[in-house]
Amino acid sequence: MADVALSTHGLTKRYGKATAVDGVNITVRHGEIYGFLGPNGAGKTTTLRMVLGLVRPSAGTAEVLGRAPGDPAGLARIGAMVESAAFYPYLSARDNLEVLARHANVPRPRVADVLTTVGLAARAGDRFASYSLGMKQRLGVAAALLKDPELLILDEPTNGLDPFGMADMNDLISRLGHEGKTVLLSSHNLAEVQQICDHVGVIFKGKLVAQSTVDELRGSAVLVISATPIEQAEKYLVGLVGREKVSVERDMIRVNVDGHESASINRQLVLAGVEVHELRREERSLEEAFMAMSATYAGTRGGSDAR
Repeated sequence: MADVALSTHGLTKRYGKATAVDGVNITVRHGEIYGFLGPNGAGKTTTLRMVLGLVRPSAGTAEVLGRAPGDPAGLARIGAMVESAAFYPYLSARDNLEVLARHANVPRPRVADVLTTVGLAARAGDRFASYSLGMKQRLGVAAALLKDPELLILDEPTNGLDPFGMADMNDLISRLGHEGKTVLLSSHNLAEVQQICDHVGVIFKGKLVAQSTVDELRGSAVLVISATPIEQAEKYLVGLVGREKVSVERDMIRVNVDGHESASINRQLVLAGVEVHELRREERSLEEAFMAMSATYAGTRGGSDAR
């Protein structure tokens, strides 16, 4: 498919009797930020290594920008940071990137461009060893951007950062996405994924258990209504949206809704002679959806893999 930047089909990696990745099928489309979500040890990094050609799969295939993993023509269009950023500690950020630029045949002026993009221009002359963890992660992203890649693969880029560093990194990734980059972001940070990603793939114990938009994964919002007479309100709502979407808990009616139906439902209840005392919208966070999925998956597989 022309709009697909990366796809895997039954991608599997075994180490002896242990299966790290088990038949994973993911699809990343051009121009989107795709969140590859799962607990530590779920198989995210191993999957990324296979996609980049760093690890040979035990079974299955992958296609990246129309090429096989590790194909030089494909790698020339990919930027990646897998696990922690590694550079020469006693060279400056600028010198480290210039070494990489010469190796990748990237014009030298590009170094200054990417340092500006990640906000390190003012500290470009400082040694890598003097950098904070957040600055090191930023330099790793700068290195991944050197070739002005079509596809950017980032493995836990906010790992170990403080809240301010995480916010800065998320802003940077979001900006890159808005500028047209395709980003595959591996993370176990649910708030991060909910904030910046378009589509999500969820992996547990090496198996992809869900793949959808963030909104689809979170599910429908719930409208919580306090009204009198409650029996009349319930009957009217059942007729309006269907029995399967309406439930009563104590003195409150809960209605599963799509889109922005709150104002319309409130207006129609009032017109039907129902007195509405309270109406509020509750939306499940990605974390709540993930934890529910984790509990279900652990129940069927005999324990959680989070570690």
